[in-house]
Amino acid sequence: MAWIKTVPFDEADEKLRKAMEAQRGLYPAEYAAPVHPTPDGESSGIVASHSLIPEALYHAFATFGVLMSEELPLTRARHEMIATVVSAVNRCHY
Repeated sequence: MAWIKTVPFDEADEKLRKAMEAQRGLYPAEYAAPVHPTPDGESSGIVASHSLIPEALYHAFATFGVLMSEELPLTRARHEMIATVVSAVNRCHY
């Protein structure tokens, strides 16, 4: 398995903290707690793997947050269904 250096939130500089907080702020409240937290309580690998490039982290994950917006015409259930089907088609476990 490949290993990717990551920066935990408590060790992040201001730029990374702002990117993480801004990205998290776009997600529904139910997404606040990690589904598969690491032993130190941080979020699991996919977000952390972008921690060396704060701009990439923000843009990659803010996209999903914006697509889940309550202001869009689809219901939350339909957004979740689309995300689930896309993940299944892509054989993605998360």
